[in-house]
Amino acid sequence: MFSTDYQDILDQIEAIDPIDYGKTRNFIDGAVTKLSPYISRGVISTKQVFQSVMVRGYDSKKIEKFIQELAWRDYWQQVWVAKSDEINSDLRREQPNVQNHEMPKALIDAQTGIKAIDDAINEYYETGYLHNHVRMYIASIACNVGKSHWWVPARWMYYHLLDGDWASNALSWQWVSGANAGKEYYANQGNINKYCYTRQKGTFLDVDYSEFENMDIPGVLKETISPKLNTPLPKSEDLSIDLKKPTLIYNFYNLDPTWHQYKDANRVLLLEPSVFEKYPVSQNSIDFMKGLAKNIEDIQVFVGEYDELIEEYSINDVTFKEHPLNNYSGLEEPRDWMFSVTGYYRSFFAFWKKCQKELKEWNQQTLFG
Repeated sequence: MFSTDYQDILDQIEAIDPIDYGKTRNFIDGAVTKLSPYISRGVISTKQVFQSVMVRGYDSKKIEKFIQELAWRDYWQQVWVAKSDEINSDLRREQPNVQNHEMPKALIDAQTGIKAIDDAINEYYETGYLHNHVRMYIASIACNVGKSHWWVPARWMYYHLLDGDWASNALSWQWVSGANAGKEYYANQGNINKYCYTRQKGTFLDVDYSEFENMDIPGVLKETISPKLNTPLPKSEDLSIDLKKPTLIYNFYNLDPTWHQYKDANRVLLLEPSVFEKYPVSQNSIDFMKGLAKNIEDIQVFVGEYDELIEEYSINDVTFKEHPLNNYSGLEEPRDWMFSVTGYYRSFFAFWKKCQKELKEWNQQTLFG
C-alpha cells in the first residue's frame, strides 16, 4: 500500500489534487494524499509538499483546506517542541468523565459492532493506515463513550500506525477527549454512515447527539485491557566509521535521503531502545522504516543509545536534525517548516492566523516574481 521507493514518493506528491482533497477528504474514499507516513518519517517535509503544490499556480484560498491540514502537522510538532513531555499528560485540562486507564477490549479485537470501525481496524492491522476521520471515531468511542483515559489507546494506535507521529497522535487524542480542547468530540452512527458509506442502525452510536453526555458505557465497551506493546528492534550492525569524516545521525523521525546527500560522511541510523520503550512501534513500522532507509546510500544501523554510539566508535563530529526526542550533542540543524511561526499557541487557529500572513507574502512573491 505504501511504497518505500523515493521516486514513487515524489510521483505521489506530483499527483496531489488539492481541490478535490478539500471537497472529499472527510469521506473514507476521499482524495487524501496518503503522504503522512513519509512526512512522519522525515523522508519529505510539509514545506516540500506545500511548495510543490503552490508552484503549480493554485489560488491559496481555493486550496486552503489542503494547506491547513499540512499546517496542522507542523502545529502539533511546535506544541511538542514547546511543551516537551507535558504532551504526555492532559495538556489544557483534566480529561472529563474518566472511569478507567485502560481501553475497551472490543476496539483492540475489532468487535465493537460498528461495521465501519471494525472493518477499518482489521485493515489497519494489515496496512498501518487509518483514515483521519476513523481515528477520530475510534478515539471518541474509547474516551468519550467508553470513558477511557486517552493515554493507553493513543499508544495502541501509535504502535500500529506507519505514520506514527507522537505529537500529532497524542494531541489529537487529547483534542477528541477534551483534555486539549474545551469540549469532547462525538460522532454518532449517522455521521459514520455518511462518511463511511454504511447503513447501520440500532448500534450504541445510533442516538441523537444530545444523548451522549449522559450515556452509560455500552456493554460491549465495558471490558478493558492495557495492550502489551513491545518494539521488535533489529540487531545492531558492526559499523565502519571513518573518523576523518563527519557523522550524520538519522533516526525514526529523520530518514530524508536528500539531507546532505552529496556530503562525504558516515551515515548512521540510530535506534535508541529508550525511545522505543517509551514510544513503542510495531514490526510493520520497523520494516517500513528499514525500507525507507534504503534510499539513503551507505547508511548503517546502530541499535543503542547515542552516548554508547559516540563512546564505542570515538565519534566527535556529529550533525543531526532537530527533534523533541533527540538528546544528542553536536551540530543541530533545523527541520524544514512550512512557515517561520514557532512557539506554543493554545489553538491551531491562533497559530494559523500567524501562518496566513506569511502565506499572503508567499502569494505576492509568486505573483510578482
